[in-house]
Amino acid sequence: MTAQITAEIPVMADNCPRHVAIIMDGNNRWAKAHRLKGVAGHKAGVDAVKAVVETCAREGVEVLTLFAFSSENWRRPKDEVSALMRLFLIALEREVRKLHRNNIRLRIIGDRSAFNPTLQEHMEKAETLTRDNTAMTLVIAANYGGHWDITQATRKVAEQVRIGQLEPSDITDDLIQQHLSIGDLPMPDLMIRTAGEQRISNFLLWHLAYTEFYFSSVYWPDFKAEEMRKALEAYSRRQRRFGQTDDQIAARASQQ
Repeated sequence: MTAQITAEIPVMADNCPRHVAIIMDGNNRWAKAHRLKGVAGHKAGVDAVKAVVETCAREGVEVLTLFAFSSENWRRPKDEVSALMRLFLIALEREVRKLHRNNIRLRIIGDRSAFNPTLQEHMEKAETLTRDNTAMTLVIAANYGGHWDITQATRKVAEQVRIGQLEPSDITDDLIQQHLSIGDLPMPDLMIRTAGEQRISNFLLWHLAYTEFYFSSVYWPDFKAEEMRKALEAYSRRQRRFGQTDDQIAARASQQ
């Protein structure tokens, strides 16, 4: 995944989101539109992942989180799930060293217990290889759900209360966030969903409270560098309020 510099004008750094989260949707519909089997759509989607990772790294995004496989996706046909697992394993074997050469750290979030031991082993090896990289953090959400994330965080906090390390009055938003899968990373500034759907589908429920949303009608396999840049440019034109009024934002800007 070598981030080759192009002649395009980059998004202004001051307006670049620190953390981009993406729901990669439309692989099956892309395959149907091309009269191919669903697996072909997922394979084509891998190329889109490469293009988006390269674009985000080039534009200065610090964290990119991709929703690769939700906890609800196990309900899909068995042959499709099996194909997705094979693709995941192949990607870990082939692409991780490229990430490492480009100084990109890989983190995988979600409940790994449902994956086979070989896949779990490759996940751990990939994270270990890249853990000290600093150019960008690529987070893959696999067998992930926002409800699961919040539940496992609150269980950890409840256990601390049970053994006497915490009082109930000690529980704060910040404390719960510390126990979430990516609680140590910046909150997402921009969430993208492809293929025309306009819902968040149990993705990063805690984290998206003040995130800017961008919905694209493009199927994920066709969401390459140009489409990613459109999303970043759209974000750069947003005014983020965080509950403040126009006058407060203007006053803050005048003080900078």
